[in-house]
Amino acid sequence: MNTPHSLATSDLDVIVQGSGPALLLAHGAGGGIQGNFGLVLDDLAQDHTLVGPHYPGAGGSPVATEPLDLDNLADQLVAAAVAAGQESFAVLGESLGSAVAVRMAARHPERVRALVLTAGFAVADPVLALATRLIKSLADAGQWDDVARLAHLSCLASTDLADIDPAGLDAAVARTLAGMPPGTLDHFDLVSRVDVRADLAGLSAPTLVVVPTGDRLVLPESSYRLAKGIPGAQLIELPGAAHILNEADRATWLRHVREFLGTFPAVSA
Repeated sequence: MNTPHSLATSDLDVIVQGSGPALLLAHGAGGGIQGNFGLVLDDLAQDHTLVGPHYPGAGGSPVATEPLDLDNLADQLVAAAVAAGQESFAVLGESLGSAVAVRMAARHPERVRALVLTAGFAVADPVLALATRLIKSLADAGQWDDVARLAHLSCLASTDLADIDPAGLDAAVARTLAGMPPGTLDHFDLVSRVDVRADLAGLSAPTLVVVPTGDRLVLPESSYRLAKGIPGAQLIELPGAAHILNEADRATWLRHVREFLGTFPAVSA
């Protein structure tokens, strides 16, 4: 039986937008609310209250002074939603945010009404583990521009990369480098330590797992295993989609997410 956990005060920077049933957003490592969800924020906010906390070192959240702890991060996101007036909510988790969402649902089942897990993993697969080590090695050597290049190589669709000329690619890398939050290494350190496999079988929240089949950072097999481990989880594929969804794939994602969320009675604060 799950025992609800108490909540500490959250000091995370939080975006709150819209009205209606609450959606708590859990972003990925080295990302943020705009970076992960910017293409759909305005659309979802038409009929949902979006609560988007930034992890330590992202957005306006202070940089962590010690290694990130998954339980504490999950509790802080829940506390941010409660502080925004939302007693219960669905959670949209992407990449690392999927593991954070799973831990939220395991620790606070009375608050989490549904889960949407995109490009998710319960534990880092070999490709993600290698990428995490490369990011740390490059950052330790001060080669942050190469971290940004690795991000493009691993996170964008091959079809999108094929359409970028060398000058355009350099400009895109520069934009990625400029947008990397100070907490990027802390986030990827947590990626390397996450393991929520033991949480999966006990989850009670209805769950949708979205698999970008062209993902080169988190193997699609990680999402398949995630869905297999969660009782009753639904699974949909985004054929050829990359780790970071482009505009067309995000539109397809939005349609599936709306269909899934539309099956639940509306609940608002």
